Amino acid sequence: MGRPIPFCWYELMTSDATAATAFYKSVVGWTIHPPQAGSAMDYRMIEVADGAMVGGVLGLAPDMIAAGATTCWIPYLAVADIDASLLAIEADGGTTCMPRTDIAEGSFALMTDPQGAGFYLMRPKPPVDRPEATSTAFKADGVGHGRWNELATSDPAAAKAFYARHFGFEFNNAMPMGEAGEYAFIDFDGTALGAIMPILDPARKPSWLVYFGVASVMAAKAAIEQSGGTVLMGPHEVPGGDWIVVATDPQGASFGVVGPKGE
Repeated sequence: MGRPIPFCWYELMTSDATAATAFYKSVVGWTIHPPQAGSAMDYRMIEVADGAMVGGVLGLAPDMIAAGATTCWIPYLAVADIDASLLAIEADGGTTCMPRTDIAEGSFALMTDPQGAGFYLMRPKPPVDRPEATSTAFKADGVGHGRWNELATSDPAAAKAFYARHFGFEFNNAMPMGEAGEYAFIDFDGTALGAIMPILDPARKPSWLVYFGVASVMAAKAAIEQSGGTVLMGPHEVPGGDWIVVATDPQGASFGVVGPKGE
């Protein structure tokens, strides 16, 4: 058994969790559970059809928005020792935006890499009755799961070195994109997790874009448009035969869908 995939959770921070719940149910087919009764935070768990929990929806409170939180998707990256990783990442030019927090599911901290792309650092804590359990939030062929993780950054070479040092990413193959540079594939123990590429839109800040698996990209595209989202790119075919669409949800979070073209 290989090492656990670093991408262990996906979180949507949004200005309207109720609207986002309806949107993604229509587009991806998720079951998004209501917040726990009595919870001070609007946090909703995302469940896929196979029963896996793959992420959460965080409704941004006014004080969070006032502090600079914006609507976006952010991946969680798992490490074995969160304190050591925090120190190493800070020493390597990363920034801690929210300090270590401990919950029943583990310990996490919100960070940015040296170029400014946000991610959560996490030391997951498996359930007591399943000590060997690992996350299945990422699943290369899973409908509803994260299937591709794409980092657009201002300095691809520095980003590749950073993520290789701290998360074990390997970069064995790349696809030339002409004057735009190259699309460098992220490998981890023989599994392709995504890619790192230069920012193509100068107005865009460095950030991760998560592609979620769907059964039909054309059906997902129609649901995006019918539910108030905006298609930014696609549908178009990618190497391997899958199709993709990149979009924003009605609150402005960017995401992608990937899978068969369908109808």
